[in-house]
Amino acid sequence: MDPLSGRRHFVDRLAPGWLVVQFLGTGMLVVALLTANEDTLWIWGLYAASMLSWVLFMALHPWHPRTAAALLAVSALLPTLAVGEAEDTTAVIMLCVLLGRFTSLTSPSGRTIAAVTSAALACTWISCTLADRPLGDALGYPLLILVLTLLGLNRRQQQLRTDQAEQLLHNTLLMQQEQARAAALAERTRIAREMHDVLAHSLGALTVQLKVAAALIEKGDSQGALARVLRSNRLADEGLAEARNAVAALRGDVPSLPDALRLLVEAHDSHHPGEVGLSLSGEPRRLSPTAAVCLVQSAREALTNAAKHAPGERVEVGLHYADGHVRLTVDNVTSSPTSQSPDHVPGYGLTGIRERLALVAGTLTTERARGGARWVLAAEVPE
Repeated sequence: MDPLSGRRHFVDRLAPGWLVVQFLGTGMLVVALLTANEDTLWIWGLYAASMLSWVLFMALHPWHPRTAAALLAVSALLPTLAVGEAEDTTAVIMLCVLLGRFTSLTSPSGRTIAAVTSAALACTWISCTLADRPLGDALGYPLLILVLTLLGLNRRQQQLRTDQAEQLLHNTLLMQQEQARAAALAERTRIAREMHDVLAHSLGALTVQLKVAAALIEKGDSQGALARVLRSNRLADEGLAEARNAVAALRGDVPSLPDALRLLVEAHDSHHPGEVGLSLSGEPRRLSPTAAVCLVQSAREALTNAAKHAPGERVEVGLHYADGHVRLTVDNVTSSPTSQSPDHVPGYGLTGIRERLALVAGTLTTERARGGARWVLAAEVPE
């Protein structure tokens, strides 16, 4: 017996409804036996064996339903042997009570119930025929058995529906637990990815710069070492900012995308020459923290590249809310890579940004516009 079935039978044993059914059945059997007008010893033996099987059924049903059902079937069939020879209707009453209870059980199969019912009908008819019972008894008793069988089957169907509902609830709870476990694993994976992206890149690049600085100091190149230290400081600042953004995304408390872009533009203006214009279009709406951070990181990388390749030139940042997606564009003047700032080390890079956008089904495109004079970066997320 599966755990759910065992738990259900244990609850049934303690449930008031189960106790009422058993009490009423036992009471009817006891009253029938106490009022019996029977002198034949072997019939009393059948009654005693039937009651013993009934008592064993009540004791075993919550724990071993199949064994208990077999005992109840025996208990119901024994009185059929005495229906024709009995002096009163005690055997019929016992048969009706026991068979009605048997057909209401859910543990026996439908074929088993049909077989036991057919055997009860056959034994009742044969017993009445051999005892030369009137035709009304020979036909009336089986008809009564059929009616009670139908009533028991109706209760059985109700119980089966209840069992199916319990099983469905059990399966639903298991599914919810699996979904919660999968969500927890996905969240752990996301946290690991965010921490790896930030710490592995920032700390790795910082370690390289510090090792180079130490080597330059050993060679006596103080100016080169100072440049490397300044680069290390820049890397530390960028890594700290990226770590804060990652933690904010994990906590889900990042600011709205327009506000985050305004803060980024202000910070860029305060550290770099040249102006940065920010334009918004469409109806602003709240994005998921991961998607918002991806777009902010894209804008940060584009501004960093603009400062590296075209310092002092104006940069245009645009954010467009459309149906089904949000698009970020960064447009700046292109120039020779030789204009790179000597103390700058890039952060994630376009490859890292493209990979992060792919995790939210987003895309990153870059192209030269206006005859190659402008460089346009476009990041888009489906939201």
